[in-house]
Amino acid sequence: MEEKEYISRSQKGDIEAFNQLVERYQQLVYNLARRMLGNKEIAEDATQDAFLSAYRAIGRFRGGSFKAWILRIAANSCHDKMRMAKKASVTSLDNLMEDAGDFIPDDKAESPEDYAIRSELGRFLNDSLACLPEDQRLVVILSDIQGLSYEEISQATKSSLGTVKSRLNRGRARLRDLLLQRRELLPAEFRHDN
Repeated sequence: MEEKEYISRSQKGDIEAFNQLVERYQQLVYNLARRMLGNKEIAEDATQDAFLSAYRAIGRFRGGSFKAWILRIAANSCHDKMRMAKKASVTSLDNLMEDAGDFIPDDKAESPEDYAIRSELGRFLNDSLACLPEDQRLVVILSDIQGLSYEEISQATKSSLGTVKSRLNRGRARLRDLLLQRRELLPAEFRHDN
């Protein structure tokens, strides 16, 4: 069945059709929330909130890119979670231990030194991404991690194409500057030690 059919049936109250849309987009929405929020449980909550909001609002969906529409709802859900987190910022030891598990080496031939450097680079990239202003972080994630086109990002963020390109350029430049501060973590071909 085509996505448009699932949307149409969902707008008529067909929960199974909406569940098909959830299954199609849940990983994309979760990945966005995880990168924006940096915490597994909060990202799961934001993902659930996003789909609940989408279900309530599906009747107002008027066409266009459903992917951009659902990612906009997810971005709003993340924004709400970040606003709430500013009020009560607590890091769970369980989250830290679980996050450390994200960097288990896939390649058994990788040396312990290479694994340690790659793990530290991964943590540094996530920390650097978290340092970006929210608007820049969102477009960098949507473009460079989720692979959305400028037009889809424009729809998802309700921003002009020029604004998307500007935010992406500034976000990438800031990430580059942060990475260059830790050149030792980069593979040799990217160090450019001058």
